[in-house]
Amino acid sequence: MTPEELKRILNLHKKWLDNEEGGECADLSSANLRHANLSCANLSCANLSCADLRSANLRSANLSCADLRSADLDFAAWPLWCGSLDVTADDRLLAQLIYHLLAVNAPATKTLRAIPELRELANSFHRAVSGECPAIGNPE
Repeated sequence: MTPEELKRILNLHKKWLDNEEGGECADLSSANLRHANLSCANLSCANLSCADLRSANLRSANLSCADLRSADLDFAAWPLWCGSLDVTADDRLLAQLIYHLLAVNAPATKTLRAIPELRELANSFHRAVSGECPAIGNPE
């Protein structure tokens, strides 16, 4: 996706969020957004709330300060670097991220899984609720 294409989609999304005529919800599903600068420092509107980001490649994308509330990030590649810090999220996205963190097989996750509130949040992940993914249980 070219920067011009992305800018056009994000401008239409901003109009859609503001209930302006001609706006439309951003469909960035399966988009290659690798290295894209989606930070609020780069965009006048880093509001990606409600955007469709399913299967998007966000590897190395800068999401600093981006608003991802109600965005669909299923099967997306989440950037694990400083560019994904300070993202605005809702409980749905947080549950998804915590679920994946607690599902990692590492000594530290055993300790984290012992915290009931973290397990409860992780198990509210929509794919765990639907039974598609197993619930995170107590560590043994």
